[in-house]
Amino acid sequence: MQMQAVWSALILTIALAAPRVCPGQSKDPWFGTWKLDLEKSRYEPGPPPRSTVTKIEPWEGGLKYTVDTVSADGQARHIEWSGKFGSKDNPVTGDPYVDTISVRRINSHSFKTITKKNGKVDTITTNVISADGQTRTATAIDKNAQLTQGASKSVAVFDKE
Repeated sequence: MQMQAVWSALILTIALAAPRVCPGQSKDPWFGTWKLDLEKSRYEPGPPPRSTVTKIEPWEGGLKYTVDTVSADGQARHIEWSGKFGSKDNPVTGDPYVDTISVRRINSHSFKTITKKNGKVDTITTNVISADGQTRTATAIDKNAQLTQGASKSVAVFDKE
C-alpha cells in the first residue's frame, strides 16, 4: 500500500513538472507575442518603425502572423498572413509592399520567409529564436528595386512578452 502511494506521488510530481502542451499546441519556441526592441535593432538604410508587435500562432502545420506596426512616418498598419512550412506563396494582407510570402523551417529555433511583390522576390528574412526562447532576431535582406543603393540589410530584435 505504501509503495502504491509513493508511485502515485512520483507520477503526480512528474505530471506537474512536465511542460503543458494542449492538443494542437506546438512546443516551437517562436509561438507567442513579440515586441520590437528598437535599442537592439538596426535598420539600414532606415529609418526604423516607431513600434511593432507580432503575434505568431500555430496554423495548419505552419505559422499565422499578425503584425501591428507604426511606421517611421506614423502610419499604423495591421498585417496578416498564414502559411504552411515548405508551402508555395501565401497571400499577405495589410502590407502595400508585399503580395505573398512563403515560409520554410530551418530547424527547431529558426525559419526563413521570402516575400514577393508582383511575383518578384522582395525580402528574404531569417528568424532565429534564442536558446532561452525569449528573443527573436529577424535578419532581413531587402532586394527592393526602388532602393537606389542596392539591397539593404536590417536586423530586428524582438522580446517575447
